[in-house]
Amino acid sequence: MEENGSEQPLLQVTGLNIGARYPNGDKPILSDVSFELNSGEILAVIGESGSGKTVLARALASWLSPPLIATAGEVRFRGTDLLEDTEAAKRLAGREIAYIGGNPAGALDPTMTVGAQLVEKLRAVRPDFSAAAAKDKAIELLEAVRIPAAPQRFNEYPFQYSGGMMQRVMIVDALISDPALLIADNITQPLDVTVAAQILKLMRELNDQFQTAVLFICSSLPVACDASDRVMVLKGGRVVEMQKPAQLVQAPHTDYTRKLIAELPRLWDPSTHSPTAEREIARPIMSVKGVAKAYEVSRRGQFGKSLVQAVRNVEFDVYQGDNFGVVGESGCGKSSLMRLLTGLERPDAGEVLFEGETVSHASNAQLRSMRRRFQLVLQDPYGSLPPQSAIGDILEEPLKIHRIGDRTERRDRARAVMSEVGLPQELYNSLTMGLSAGQRQRLNVARAMILEPKLLIMDETLSALDQTEQGKMLDLFERLQAQHGFTYIFISHDLAMVRRVCSRICVMYLGEAVEVAPNERLFFDPGHPYSRALLSAAPTLEERRYRPEDCLLEGEPPSPIDLPPGCAFASRCPHAFDRCRIENPTLTSRGDQALSACFLNPQSTLTAAE
Repeated sequence: MEENGSEQPLLQVTGLNIGARYPNGDKPILSDVSFELNSGEILAVIGESGSGKTVLARALASWLSPPLIATAGEVRFRGTDLLEDTEAAKRLAGREIAYIGGNPAGALDPTMTVGAQLVEKLRAVRPDFSAAAAKDKAIELLEAVRIPAAPQRFNEYPFQYSGGMMQRVMIVDALISDPALLIADNITQPLDVTVAAQILKLMRELNDQFQTAVLFICSSLPVACDASDRVMVLKGGRVVEMQKPAQLVQAPHTDYTRKLIAELPRLWDPSTHSPTAEREIARPIMSVKGVAKAYEVSRRGQFGKSLVQAVRNVEFDVYQGDNFGVVGESGCGKSSLMRLLTGLERPDAGEVLFEGETVSHASNAQLRSMRRRFQLVLQDPYGSLPPQSAIGDILEEPLKIHRIGDRTERRDRARAVMSEVGLPQELYNSLTMGLSAGQRQRLNVARAMILEPKLLIMDETLSALDQTEQGKMLDLFERLQAQHGFTYIFISHDLAMVRRVCSRICVMYLGEAVEVAPNERLFFDPGHPYSRALLSAAPTLEERRYRPEDCLLEGEPPSPIDLPPGCAFASRCPHAFDRCRIENPTLTSRGDQALSACFLNPQSTLTAAE
């Protein structure tokens, strides 16, 4: 970006102190935070959980609420101190200063169409716009953020949008008032890698087009470096470093930043340990045999139902001691597959077997018995725990359900499991509200392992945690596996995490398994172009093995309601040819336990020729 010379910064924060005010005294959250942000600049803010990133975002958006209070400093926007002039702060919030959070689903009204909400927002801040003019502008911005068929999608409801499209809608919602400053608070953390890469590319393009200044708050150092002109590092509420991305990576000033860089998992570093399972292969612990699942949805404005093809003919085996990964974009069928694996839903076709017993056709009593031997750990560390139950009661509940032990034995077992996952014993009688996100996930893991299962299914379990907490949790999983011999299935969009912990990986696209391969083979020699696209979009500080410009996908996958003939990936594949649009490839061996559903594989070509 160009230097502004003597021009006044758009945003100037000086000596900002923010604390939490309690009857017994103030607890400092931010201390002496100072920085400047110019028009057309993107400043990334990075730091671990508890460093004060979100509190800073709320302060700049004038959204501080008790017990949070600014105790010192200035926040000047175009020269006006927003902490002193509260009327100006209210007037600017949502107009000149816009905010986007990382939970788009919770920010939109599910009872109103997306277009109606955008028009309502624009006319609230710009009463001079007519309804027709507001609609035109909303559609123009939806097209700018690459929402396909924007005039038609304008009239759809939030539930009809994918996660990536919802995040783009929130960008439109923020930009519709032509703000000068955009505060983006962890907007890519919940997204899969390809959608996150598209969002970052889009943010850059909009930044160039509208000269909007962006404060980009992030938990991933590679994402922060990809997205920004400068990176500001927060630790314990203080600014410890601020540099341009390349300088920060090459010559960090502080031990804390050096530690953040050193902790990053490496995707293609030759010294990276590639996980291999010490497993018993005589019989799989879980077998997935050609499972399929479709859901009925109403046709909007029409009679009758349509079918969403969520899972289509997925097949793989998981062996005792395996760390088996399932990866893919939002909407690829990962969560639907999880519900089939755990017996929460029954497949329309095919079967899931656990230790040779059917999960798919088991009675409720049989499933209850099986669930002592396999457990599920969910993504949301907040919504998955009852807020009014003590931690000890949460842990003892599975033992009560399965009638294991007396009161003393249950309490002793719960305390032992707390120690194993690193939760302090003094929390036994506490409620969950005071726990950090990392502690909540430790509690979820403890609740799952208290029954001593053989298989743990992790559904995006680490996606809500920052880089440091993720590393701690992965260390915990490795230790628990060494102690108890657990088998893990990791359902995730985080390729760096999968690279570190998974021995074999299944790549899903639009409900199908398009590749199943050992870790090393997938990352260094993927057999499907979709796998290469995922790898090209993975955030990393390494030199990329696959270039985004060659591999990165644009647009959305085809609708699972109206699947195209042939390969569902053909419309986005840079190598598709005529056969791909007519015939759907099936998983074919590539040797060394690797399978891929692509006609460009040598075995696929050979089979076709024969």
